[in-house]
Amino acid sequence: MIRKAVIEDAQRIASIYNHYIEHTCITFELDPVSADEIARRIEECGNNELPWLVAEHGDQVIGYCYATKWKGRSAYKYSVEATVYLDPRVTAKGWGSRLYQALLEQLKTRGIHAVICGIALPNTASVALHEKFGMQKVAHFKEVGRKFDQWVDVGYWQCLL
Repeated sequence: MIRKAVIEDAQRIASIYNHYIEHTCITFELDPVSADEIARRIEECGNNELPWLVAEHGDQVIGYCYATKWKGRSAYKYSVEATVYLDPRVTAKGWGSRLYQALLEQLKTRGIHAVICGIALPNTASVALHEKFGMQKVAHFKEVGRKFDQWVDVGYWQCLL
């Protein structure tokens, strides 16, 4: 089931996200985040009238996705940055696609025009997921992040709704 995230989901979301912080270069955050910080981020999305969704299976949150403002300037209000994270035990089972499908549908109803997604590279699975939804690579920044003593490239994919 895909549903709107609630504050009570924050601890589980933090647990999923912290795996990626601690073990991968997928996110450029270096320190684990608290449930309180995730709750603040969920509230911020809501305050900006942007969706934060969770995938639930067997009464447990197994993944999430959300959209945030692309930039702060007013003319960017029809553009968002989107992201998706899954419990590593449920990757490659279609949950990422289900989450993105629901997110993109909600963004369309909110009048969003452009969806932008950053991907730490290389990441074949994430690139395939984004391209499945018609996203095209529009930028590649070399060595813009440093994590685990290595430089990491970031690509940006975009689709117009």
